[in-house]
Amino acid sequence: MANTTRPIKSRKDVERLKNYYLVTKPNARNYALIVVALNTALRISDILSLRWKDVYDFNRGGFRERFELREKKTGKKQSIPINGHVQEALAHLFEAQGRPLAGGWLFVSQKGGRLSRGQAFRVVTSAAAALNLGEHISCHSLRKTFGYHAYKMGVSPSLLVELYNHSSYQVTKRYLGLGQDEKDEVYMKINL
Repeated sequence: MANTTRPIKSRKDVERLKNYYLVTKPNARNYALIVVALNTALRISDILSLRWKDVYDFNRGGFRERFELREKKTGKKQSIPINGHVQEALAHLFEAQGRPLAGGWLFVSQKGGRLSRGQAFRVVTSAAAALNLGEHISCHSLRKTFGYHAYKMGVSPSLLVELYNHSSYQVTKRYLGLGQDEKDEVYMKINL
């Protein structure tokens, strides 16, 4: 796993990353981007394709309970609930953008168009570098971080395989960077 992106395994480091663009270097767009990525397990290309109308009901004047999209890579439809952290981050972004248009991009570049994958990559890697989170932290790390922490919370491996649309648990296990540390943890917790 030396040359691949990796999940952020420390909850403390996840919180530090989220707070980087909330407190240390305030930027509502970057903060929301990281929170959405951490909480939805979507690929960055799918996140960057979201528009305000996908997550916000302009007729009702509030956030939707969930949003739906078709994944670009797999073509499969996903229905994702908007949890409290995502709603809070999006509300912060909504306010910062000054009541955006329904058809407007959720994540807008400084030039006014949709944020690019390269720009999103720089948002994540800049924060990771500033926080000394180590090498190989990127946008895809946030997708992996979701699964790693879901696994640690006891989410069924078969559900994670389905969530990621992987072909087997072995693929998901490699993807999440599960290895000897997780095995050792089981031995240490049993302690009979």
